[in-house]
Amino acid sequence: MLVNEGIRAREVRLIGPNGDQLGIKSRTEALEIAARSNLDLVMVAPNAKPPVCRIMDYGKFRFEQQKKDKEARKNQKIISVKEVRFSPTIDEHDFNTKLRNARKFLEKGDKVKASIRFKGRAITHKEIGQRVLDRFSNACEDVATVESAPRMDGRSMFLVLAPKIEKQ
Repeated sequence: MLVNEGIRAREVRLIGPNGDQLGIKSRTEALEIAARSNLDLVMVAPNAKPPVCRIMDYGKFRFEQQKKDKEARKNQKIISVKEVRFSPTIDEHDFNTKLRNARKFLEKGDKVKASIRFKGRAITHKEIGQRVLDRFSNACEDVATVESAPRMDGRSMFLVLAPKIEKQ
């Protein structure tokens, strides 16, 4: 933001410290008005014709802005992606164990990436891996939504699940 002497426009639309419009003034006149009230002249809309300037305490404004930014960062939720790996020939008990872990991740609010690594000649039967991933997504559908459908990437097949968002 441009402040005081940094403002280069000849004429500015001036807004007073209380938010009232003071009209279009020359730059020097606006600076004098700001100096008389012991405040700064701050350009708030540089692209307007003429540019809009406001008389305010710039230090206090910056402090309030930093406080808002800090509060916004504090309320931010960081989502991590957890991976669960399967094989095309996974047995029932192993599948249930990995399913239980994935559900735990989803309930904590993390995304889950389910992957199947095809080894050797297993790549010729991609439909088996597809069935395992479909079974996995169906078992998680009460706590998750499918973010990206199963797709191949080299010798692996991936599926991404995101936690369902409950509306309060």
